Amino acid sequence: MAEIDDDIAAEQAAHETELRTLDRPTIRTGASTPWGMAQLSRQFADGIVLHSTASHGGFHLDENANATVHALYRNNTEFYEEDCEWAKVAHAFPQLFTAYERRLADRTLRDTYPDAYERVMSVTLKDGQSHIRDRQEFEKRHRNDWVVIAALNSDHKPGFVECIATLGGIRGETGERRFLVPGYDYVIGRHGFVIAPVKYEPYDGPSSFVTWAARQ
Repeated sequence: MAEIDDDIAAEQAAHETELRTLDRPTIRTGASTPWGMAQLSRQFADGIVLHSTASHGGFHLDENANATVHALYRNNTEFYEEDCEWAKVAHAFPQLFTAYERRLADRTLRDTYPDAYERVMSVTLKDGQSHIRDRQEFEKRHRNDWVVIAALNSDHKPGFVECIATLGGIRGETGERRFLVPGYDYVIGRHGFVIAPVKYEPYDGPSSFVTWAARQ
């Protein structure tokens, strides 16, 4: 664990050092963006500006800069929001970002745009390399299984977790079922808890969800 902490600290120190070598001056624009009026803008390069607003933010690329973005990542609006789409800009202009930012961008593109990422990078993503791709595989594999969509510690059966599940874990799916799962068994995986039919039978006793709703 100490080695991991040391690695994180070293990466952060390298990131801070590299940041000081990059020129990202604050500029006055008062630009109109999809997220509102820009309150703070930083110019990463000619035609590449990062805008921050009261609620959100992202990059705006002029026509020439936007043409550099790979066609599979390119936004015709020329705006790239700051949560995920910023990674498209980092991919197109790696020299404007630190090694740490480039690593985060690569992870973001794999997690969020796996189909485009595979085509752009000419790779096939493996298990654990893309959150969305793994989620898609989970949903496909468990489409006919009961997957928990809500859970509460049971007031009526201490030590158990009362679960509401639907086929495939699809919210709004008709035919919800309830199950009681021992607390020591209820370990949520990355994409949800799958009810094992050989271990847990449907439960139709008193519901803790009714009690919980009454307290809200």
